[in-house]
Amino acid sequence: MPYALTDSWTMTRRELARWGRQPVQVAVGLVFPVMLLLMFGYLIGGGRGVSGAYIDYLVPGMLALTMAFGLEGTMIAVTQDLNKGVIDRFRSMPMADGAVLVGRSAADMLQSVLVLAVLAAVGHALGWRAQGGAAAFLGAMGLLLLFRFAMLWAGIHLALVAGRPEMVTAVQILVWPVGFLSNALAAPESMPGWLGTAVQWNPMSRTATAVRDLLGPGGETAHVWPAVLWPLALLAVFFPLAVRRFARLSR
Repeated sequence: MPYALTDSWTMTRRELARWGRQPVQVAVGLVFPVMLLLMFGYLIGGGRGVSGAYIDYLVPGMLALTMAFGLEGTMIAVTQDLNKGVIDRFRSMPMADGAVLVGRSAADMLQSVLVLAVLAAVGHALGWRAQGGAAAFLGAMGLLLLFRFAMLWAGIHLALVAGRPEMVTAVQILVWPVGFLSNALAAPESMPGWLGTAVQWNPMSRTATAVRDLLGPGGETAHVWPAVLWPLALLAVFFPLAVRRFARLSR
C-alpha cells in the first residue's frame, strides 16, 4: 500500500506539471463554468417553477452541473498515454497497478476544487449567499467533489472502452443528458410528469438538491444520504472496472 500511494503521488505530480505547460487549458476549465453561470443568470435564466430568488437556486445547481462537465481532459489524457507508448515505459518500472489512473484523477480533483472556489466566489459577487453555516458549506463541497469523483471514474472507464482520443468526444456527449436532464436549472415540478420523474431520479439532481438544502437557511440534511449513495454506487461499479481494463490494456 505505501508503494501504491507513493506511485500515485508521483503520477499526480506528473499531471500537475502539465498545468504549467498547458495554462490555457487550465484557464478554460476555470472560465467555462463562470460563463455558464453568467449566461443562465442573466441571458437565459428565469427559473421555471422556482420559488424565491433564482440566483439562490441557480448557483448550487451550477456547482453540481460543473462537476459533471470537463471530464474529457482526463479521458483524453488516459487514452493518449495508452496510444503513445507512455505506459510501456511505466511498465518497466516497479509501479503499482492503477497509479497512473489514480494520479490523473487526483490532479482532476485538485482542479475541481479550484473550479468550485472560483464559481462560488462569482456567485457571491452576484448576490448569492451560503446560509447554512461553515459545516454545511464544507459538507456541500464534499458532496460535489464525491459526485465529481464518481463521474470521473465512469468517464475513465468509458474512455478506456473507446480506446482512442478521437473517440472521447463522442463518449463525452453522453454527459450532456446527465447534466441538463436534471434540476440544476429548473424545478422538476414545472416539467411534464414523466420528465419530472426522470429528472428527480437523475443522480446529479440528488446532489444538486442536497447541496441546495445544505447551502440554504438552516443547512438542511434530509437529502444528503441519497446524494452520498448514488456516487458510491457508481464508484463501486466503475472504479474496479477501470483499473482492471487499464491493467489489461497496458500489458
